[in-house]
Amino acid sequence: MVTLIRTLADHSDDVNYCAFSSSCLATCSLDKTVRVYSLKDLTELPYSPLKGHTYAVHCCCFSPSGHFLASCSTDGTSVVWDAGDGQMLAVLEQPSSSPVRVCRFSPDSTCLVSGAADGSVVLWNVQSLKLYRSGNVKDGSLVACAFAPSGNFFVTGSSCGDLTVWDDKMRCLCNEKAHDLGVTCCDISSQPVSDGGHEFTYFQMASCGQDNQIKLWLILLADSSGVELKYKCTLNGHSAPVLACAFSNDGQMLVSGSVDKCVIIHETSTGNTLHMLSQHTRYVTTCAFAPCSPLLATGSMDKTVNIWQFDLKQASAGNAVEKESKVAVEDWSEDDVSAWLCAQGLADFIGLFKRNNIDGKELLNLTKESLADELKIESLGLRNKVFQKIEALRMDTRAASVPVPDEFLCPITRELMKDPVIAADGYSYEREAMENWITNKRRSSPMTNLPLPSLMLTPNRTLKMAISRWLETQK
Repeated sequence: MVTLIRTLADHSDDVNYCAFSSSCLATCSLDKTVRVYSLKDLTELPYSPLKGHTYAVHCCCFSPSGHFLASCSTDGTSVVWDAGDGQMLAVLEQPSSSPVRVCRFSPDSTCLVSGAADGSVVLWNVQSLKLYRSGNVKDGSLVACAFAPSGNFFVTGSSCGDLTVWDDKMRCLCNEKAHDLGVTCCDISSQPVSDGGHEFTYFQMASCGQDNQIKLWLILLADSSGVELKYKCTLNGHSAPVLACAFSNDGQMLVSGSVDKCVIIHETSTGNTLHMLSQHTRYVTTCAFAPCSPLLATGSMDKTVNIWQFDLKQASAGNAVEKESKVAVEDWSEDDVSAWLCAQGLADFIGLFKRNNIDGKELLNLTKESLADELKIESLGLRNKVFQKIEALRMDTRAASVPVPDEFLCPITRELMKDPVIAADGYSYEREAMENWITNKRRSSPMTNLPLPSLMLTPNRTLKMAISRWLETQK
């Protein structure tokens, strides 16, 4: 389950990038600013916004140590800030003065890479804040960058579609044509994979591009043969150019954002779609998982950043076991109830519920009578709408007390199905989720990625009855 818990609307223009540290979220925008928020309560820090760039800010990132924050801009500079107090520590001018599109810290926080529109790549020494080495990609603007968790190499992506692997001395190790119409973003999972014999180490990488595709790659490091970039598979969930992608900290999920205004969370082991989020009203330009908490941030040209809370998945004894990361409903605070109301399209009731001090326990105890007599909701239609949402929440809460059989979960949302339907691929889905999938001009199966021979959805009454019987046993 993924829940929208906050929408940040402080930027006055397109949001270009968002990045997490262990305690903060940074966002940057065409409005020339960088804003920084505390993860404790998602309030903006006293020193925010950071104002130092003279043109649009394209990218921002925290150093893994958490001490520094970097941002880069059309003004041809990368700025290093103190993440503790927002003080500007250095302005690093790209030697060519070309607009800087992307910046990244190395895993040990000793280096910063900046990539520019003219294809120049610069490696800066963070301690001295001086240029260490520089290079150039073959063609196009440099628009994407990701470090391997080992720190001994990084990958850049260009607008001409190439992925280039560099070592920490700025030597080009290999180059691969990845996306015909240009790379837009890339990320490397923080979890390296060994083949068991220790001869090879694999790093999983994702790239996305203007060709509507997300590609998964394996970067192979061998003692004798150097580096090889090996294509693994393609994810085709989006119907328009994909502008952003990022791995979760455990490497089990990949999130992507697109010109189709959708955010998709993929399961990396299977390529299946776990969740599709469609709350943004314009292109989704950036997405990022928090490293130490179950949070996801997505930013858009609609000038907002959405903060989502999701359930963690961890492996146990070789099997994937889903662990609830959210607070139990009965333990919700009044703010948690407000976030739930917002996510359910009931934001107009937030003030009323706050005035009546409705927390999670009170929410679960509300009845039609108390909605009318105590909360004074006069409209019968509105009372019924609120009560139906509360009833659904009670059902979900009861169902969460024991593991839900996997066949009762929608493959798209990974939530208990209420109105299952059979699609032309033979799989069953929640009707609303599959209709949304089709509405967004997807004509392929969410499970197989193969074309759907028909868009007809047939009610799966047998499955619906089985789910109802199972729910009765949970009461």
